Formats: sequence, structure tokens, C-alpha cells
Amino acid sequence: MPFSDIIGHERPKTILQASLRQDRIAHAYLFHGDEGIGKRLVALRFAQALNCESGDGSDACGACRSCMQIEARTHPDFLAVEPDPELANPQIKIEQIRDLEHQIAYQPLVGRKKVFLVNDADRMTLGAANALLKTLEEPPDHSVLLLVSGRPSALPATVRSRCQSLRFMPPARTQVEAALILKREIPPADARLLAAASQSRLGAALTMDLAATRATHDELCAIASPQTLRSVTAILTAAEAFHKSDRGPEVLDWLAQWIRDLLLVCIGADQDHLIHADRLPLLKNAARGAQADQLAGLLDEIDALQRSAGRNLNLHMALETVLLRLREALGASPTTTPAR
Repeated sequence: MPFSDIIGHERPKTILQASLRQDRIAHAYLFHGDEGIGKRLVALRFAQALNCESGDGSDACGACRSCMQIEARTHPDFLAVEPDPELANPQIKIEQIRDLEHQIAYQPLVGRKKVFLVNDADRMTLGAANALLKTLEEPPDHSVLLLVSGRPSALPATVRSRCQSLRFMPPARTQVEAALILKREIPPADARLLAAASQSRLGAALTMDLAATRATHDELCAIASPQTLRSVTAILTAAEAFHKSDRGPEVLDWLAQWIRDLLLVCIGADQDHLIHADRLPLLKNAARGAQADQLAGLLDEIDALQRSAGRNLNLHMALETVLLRLREALGASPTTTPAR
């Protein structure tokens, strides 16, 4: 598969192809961005392009012996390093990096470059990261290291600074929907639901259970309806249930999408911009008594909550607060929080 067959990520692909055409390959790259959006796939295609036997030098053909061997992880000049899935907390151990160090010292056997793909690089132990740093400081000219991470801040700054950084963003929702219709052979309405639920992370959307996703969507729509929000007891019960089932982050993500759509309906925006266009009657009903300025402020509040999620955020209280504020913004009734 060539770069052109990968959905989205035009900027990283353009940079990588330019470096291939100009033969200005960095010794190490850090591909970073949200989980499930295609970083590892682009890294794999880049590895294929570096050693492709039939391409034009700026892309992989996907069909030659080298491309197929890299795809199958059997190429003698390609090594994929990943966290040990047998561990309760999967990590990349120092022994795996030692093996990489051993192999990187030798010249390529059949290809132009020896390529090493370190997936979930942020899961390296401190010892493994320090061992890799030594290689990054004095890399052989015949080698290329590809680090893939959804949490680049978890990598030591010394490792990050020695890599060319490429940030990956989720593809446009319409691109994800089109890919889902083609690859999963599902109707457009279902594709839109999965694209919204996955936040345009194509890798996640391709594997999501459609029935379970639809059930969750129905559940959350019911919780956010004005009818349910009129009951403080229902709000507090729902927040507690979501918290106990460790669904707090998922619910906050969904509420941000729903409130965004409510705000768009309030200001009369084009319906094509709605994430949950299939629920337009519900959105219109909820938006009748809504205060646009309060909805906009609530979106800012959710964004602040999500950015502070790693700093001992009380998700239970955060969910209660957001739902109570949504109740107020929709004009269900004045917000009053019972004594706890």
C-alpha cells in the first residue's frame, strides 16, 4: 500500500515523501498523536518506502518482496519493537532495546537501510529509554529509528530532542465516514455514528462494535435529554454510575460533542456540520430553551476538565457539575445541588 492509500495525514506524508525524494532521511523520527489514528501505519509505509525494490524512491509499491516482508515482519533489515502483551502493564523492556542495539550495529543485509520501529515508545522502562538514548546519540548512518507514541510527554526529553517530530491529527470526519462505508460496508448513518464515537480515529472506528456503540449513544442521549435533566436525583445517579464503571472520560467526550451540536443548532448553523445529525429532532427539542452563551461556557469548562485529567481530577464530581450546568443551560429548571 502506498502513502496515497492512507486516509488523512497529508502533512506528515508530504514531509516524509520529500525527505525520500531528496535523500535527506533523519536518523530518528517521533510519530506522535492520538491513539488509533494511523501513526503506526504511516511508520510502516515509510519503512517499506525506504527499502522498496520497485517504487520511485518516494513511496512504497506494497507488492515487491521487500514491502511484503516488512508487512509480514520477516524482512532481515526490519525490526518492530512493541510492549510485551503478557504483562499486566505492558512495557518495552531493556532486553528488547539491547536486541535492537545489537542488530543496529550491522550493515543492512539486503536493503538500503536497517529500520527499527518502536511502537508505543512511551511504554519503555526508564532503563530501556536510557539504553535507546545511547543509540540515538551515535546512530549508524545505515539505520533509521521510528518511534511511535500516543503520549510523547511520557518520553524523556533527551529522547524526544534527538528525533524529528511529526505530529499526527485525526483525519476529517467525512474521510473517516467514507472509509468506514467502504471498508466495513455499512450505511452512511452507521458510519457517521462510529466516526463521531471514535472522534475520527479511523483505527478505533474500524474495530468498534456497532451495536454496542449504538446502545451507548442511545443511553447518553437519554441522560442528556431535558426530560432526564429535570431530575437532580437522576443526574446524581447517572454521574455515580458512570464513575463507578470507569466511563467518566468517555462520557465527558460525548457530552462535549453533544453540547457542541446543541450550540450549532442554537445559532442556526448548517446541519452538515453536526456530529449527531441523526438525532436532529432531539437536538432541536433540547435547544428550544437553551442559552447559547452558557453552552459555549460549558464547552470551555469541559475542555479545561479534560486538560487537567492527569492531575487528580475528581471525575465523579466533574460529571455531576457538567450535567447540572447542562440542565441550567437548557432551562430545565434552576440548578440546585442537594446536600451530600
